[in-house]
Amino acid sequence: MTDLAEFPAPQLAVAGFSTMRRIRSAFAGLPPSVVVGLLLLLFWVACAIAGNLFVPYDPYAEDFLATLTPPDALHWFGTDQLGRDVLSRIIVGSRDILLVAPLATLAGVAAGSIIGLVLGYFEGLTDAIGARLLDTLMAFPFIVLVTMTLVAIGPSNLTVILVIGIA
Repeated sequence: MTDLAEFPAPQLAVAGFSTMRRIRSAFAGLPPSVVVGLLLLLFWVACAIAGNLFVPYDPYAEDFLATLTPPDALHWFGTDQLGRDVLSRIIVGSRDILLVAPLATLAGVAAGSIIGLVLGYFEGLTDAIGARLLDTLMAFPFIVLVTMTLVAIGPSNLTVILVIGIA
């Protein structure tokens, strides 16, 4: 008499919300311009992550017969001076942008915080010298600082991150 009767488990009630309904409800209170901007940002990130699937042409292939052509059915954004497809170059370049932008921001926040904390802690002569050095750095036009650094160190993503982070 210790046997338990086996009954089927009750079915859970499903609310009936589809995935599309959840997505629409998440964007319900946002203005249409924000939704369009978020969708474009999502498309840009997807192109950067899986760019080889979206690139219509080789971004480095030169076609001297199609230099500086306007946008058309073959080249949606046109071609540059060497006949390279601009859309392909933008998609491939977006990978570097997604790497450089957050790291340059992080480098700038870190450098500014450290310099600010050190100059705020040590008063007097250290504060005055640090303030004058930063004034001198800010007096240089950004393009001159970038050019000097790229010539001295060499072009790379790390150089761009450091220059943007410091400036």
